[in-house]
Amino acid sequence: MSDAAQPTAAEVRAAAEAVKTALDRHLAAVERRSGEEDPAVYDAFNELAAAAEAYDELLYDRYDEVTPFEIPGEDTMPPYTGPEEPSALSVLIRRDYAVAEPQRLMAQARRVEAADEEAPDVETSGTVHGALGLLFGEFEPDEIASRHKEFGLEEGDSTLWVTAADESAEPGEWLEAPFEQVDPQRVVCRFDVSAVFDEEFDDDLDEDEDGDALAELDEDLDTDPDEDGEPARLEADR
Repeated sequence: MSDAAQPTAAEVRAAAEAVKTALDRHLAAVERRSGEEDPAVYDAFNELAAAAEAYDELLYDRYDEVTPFEIPGEDTMPPYTGPEEPSALSVLIRRDYAVAEPQRLMAQARRVEAADEEAPDVETSGTVHGALGLLFGEFEPDEIASRHKEFGLEEGDSTLWVTAADESAEPGEWLEAPFEQVDPQRVVCRFDVSAVFDEEFDDDLDEDEDGDALAELDEDLDTDPDEDGEPARLEADR
């Protein structure tokens, strides 16, 4: 970044003061909260997060330094404001797949097609598009999820949201746009599955393993077999 584009020291100082103010407001909201999911606390939390993020960015741009604060992502759910005793529920599910093995997918579709005595004469299993239509028409989504490898599919991210409603929707009311009117504040619970979580866990393991390896290795390593013929554990002079 050029010097001309850098924030001034005064701007960084002002951002730091904004964080202090947001901290005071957040603490005051917590002290006055009316319950575990008080909207005022949620708003103060968001203001604090925004102020801290702005300060972190300016601090880095000006001084090439960072803060120890971790700002939550935007996927954090707001507090629940739906009915305490919901009389109706909607379960919203999204599962992503990659078509990893098209030939396997179409082979499974051909089996479904061959077993259907009422199937039309036109073969639809010869294309990926047609095969997907056959399989998802024959099997429940949960069964496809549990047998996805058999169908040549590879799992991606998935999410399930349970939302509360005051009353059941009229038949056919939301079919054209099933996810358009989701209110995050009426989400009772949410479950996410993503490879991102596995990667973060693997990164932590790799860091631990690297640290252990560095701690055990030294200039002198004893790799000679033990008397019983088993390879000796690496030993370092302490």
